[in-house]
Amino acid sequence: MKRSFNHILKTSTIVLLMFFVYGCASYNDKVASYYKKISTGDYQAAEKDLVKNSLLKKPRNKLLYLMEMGRVSQLNKDYEASNRYFNEADRLLEIGLGNAKDAIVGALVNPMNQNYKGEDFEKFMIHYYKALNYLYLNNTEDAIVEARRITLQSQEQTDKFNDRKNRYTKDAFSLMLQGLIYEHDKDVNNAFIAYRNAVEVYLDKTDSVYYGTPLPNSLKYDVMRMAYLNGFDSELQRFEKLFNMPYKHYTSGEGGELVLFWENGVAPVKQQEDLFFSLVKGSNNDFVFTNAAGTIFIPIDRNVYRGSTSLNDVHSVRVAFPKYVTQPSYYQDATLKTDSATYYFEKAEDINDLAVATLKQRFAKEMGKTLTRLAIKKAAEYTLKESAKGSGKNGKDNALLEGLGFGVQLYGLLSEKADTRNWQSLPSQISYTRVPLKLGENKITIQLKNNDGNNLTDTIKIQGNGTLKFLSYPTLR
Repeated sequence: MKRSFNHILKTSTIVLLMFFVYGCASYNDKVASYYKKISTGDYQAAEKDLVKNSLLKKPRNKLLYLMEMGRVSQLNKDYEASNRYFNEADRLLEIGLGNAKDAIVGALVNPMNQNYKGEDFEKFMIHYYKALNYLYLNNTEDAIVEARRITLQSQEQTDKFNDRKNRYTKDAFSLMLQGLIYEHDKDVNNAFIAYRNAVEVYLDKTDSVYYGTPLPNSLKYDVMRMAYLNGFDSELQRFEKLFNMPYKHYTSGEGGELVLFWENGVAPVKQQEDLFFSLVKGSNNDFVFTNAAGTIFIPIDRNVYRGSTSLNDVHSVRVAFPKYVTQPSYYQDATLKTDSATYYFEKAEDINDLAVATLKQRFAKEMGKTLTRLAIKKAAEYTLKESAKGSGKNGKDNALLEGLGFGVQLYGLLSEKADTRNWQSLPSQISYTRVPLKLGENKITIQLKNNDGNNLTDTIKIQGNGTLKFLSYPTLR
């Protein structure tokens, strides 16, 4: 009986290990075909690939699927379809993707099998793309609604972290975008407020650098210009002093202006990292996890551990945790040229920096949950193995309990997996510039420089009609 039972266990182990090898593949590995097509600029093929991707069609990945479909639809210039997907993604976020069942899955299996809930910066990016879609469709009214929703998203983010300075509580780029949308609608009062809010986010940081992005000079000028147009003399003087930049008013070209967003590179990918922690008792006789170097101390998460299982026999645990790996951008620099002038880009959003920093900010909280979950699994394994000793027939070890203990151990090994999902068709950085337009057709030359110093030249045509126009230019490689 015991021999037969052990034979079954060994056979099951081989089968499970086969699944384990596949299961260890990261999210990026499993959807590599789609992202490769994105990076080569074959957006139509990428959309077809995405539609038939079985992994992204799983219910737990619905938010990711909708964000990717919204993104690739915009790249294919199908702006109405793009916003249908983004609106559905927005709806999912509003109703919430967490519930009791989802929490149990996270506790008993792993976070990769939970509903994907989105990174905080990804939620702001949804508003960016939706607003652009509405502006492309000449739907200023809905673009303004999206601008207002940026305020609501900012308030939600601020409340989430109690406006702590060391957390990602606001998105300066989104607030700047909000100002641009209001300026497009000739609402100079709200444009000033939005620009001022964006500037204050930068000024609140050391050297006015917000998650890898210095305060853009263009934003400095925009907030002063809006103060001037509103007649806010004291505010204008305050910013002139802060920026050490005297204000000189100018009017845009007869054809208006173009705001061009250069979306360069590809977002960082998540990979699994194995970390090892020991479980020790602290000074107050409570359990604490610590790393080998003794530089990290993480207490038991009481929301996970209810005290029903003894952890005295648990000494060490291995945890799989995600880490962001940034990817080098093919293009390093870009300039714009018109018939009369050359314009340079300024960085507006650094998604590489945001992704790495925000994951680091939540490390302790998420690690506490994960370590506690693993400790409980390990305690259950030890309990079963101990119960097997001498509890079988004629005082022998109980083969069934021994096998169950082995099964729990194997399950713990195979189920431990980091959540490596993220919205990977985002760029690594977004830069922008403002270009005056003449009435009628404008030919603008974009010159891109790659790592080897070679140049690629592209030409775009924009109709100047006296308004503030918007365009995104992706180089997602």
